Amino acid sequence: MIMRLPRHVAALCFLSAAVFVAMTMMEFFYFRQLSGGLPSLDMRYLGFTPDEGMAWLTALGRRGGEIILVWHYLTFDLLFPALLSLTLVSLILATGRRLETFRVLPGQAQSIFALVLVLPYTLADYAQNIAVSRLLSDFLSANPDSLSFASALIVTKFALLAIPAVVIAAFWLVGQRR
Repeated sequence: MIMRLPRHVAALCFLSAAVFVAMTMMEFFYFRQLSGGLPSLDMRYLGFTPDEGMAWLTALGRRGGEIILVWHYLTFDLLFPALLSLTLVSLILATGRRLETFRVLPGQAQSIFALVLVLPYTLADYAQNIAVSRLLSDFLSANPDSLSFASALIVTKFALLAIPAVVIAAFWLVGQRR
């Protein structure tokens, strides 16, 4: 099944981009209004301090937190990490197959290589979603430790996302030279 993903790389890229655009539009045109202009925790690529996280939660209030929980974490962000992961795996396989050294590997080895690069990001993204969802659903449980943990997961998620992105770019660049 994984070996068939490159056949659908264009569709997966389109779907991932469409969901990303929808999430981004919701962030800028709705969620920022709920938080008084503060960016969502997910948008803070370099993390946030406990005070910044608490300021965001306070600005949202219970109603805003529930709205973001339902419209972001229980819909888009439930789907997006899996969709993006499938897209990344398909891109690794598609760009890797343009390279003779990758193409000669058994299909199972190609799949394992792609999964090993992408799964850490997927797990970190879902762990971060759970941590932030917990903060939104139980505002009183927010403390410096839980906010620092959520921040660390966000930074980790983006760092782990960079790994398959760099590999895809490298495969593509090397494939262009040939």
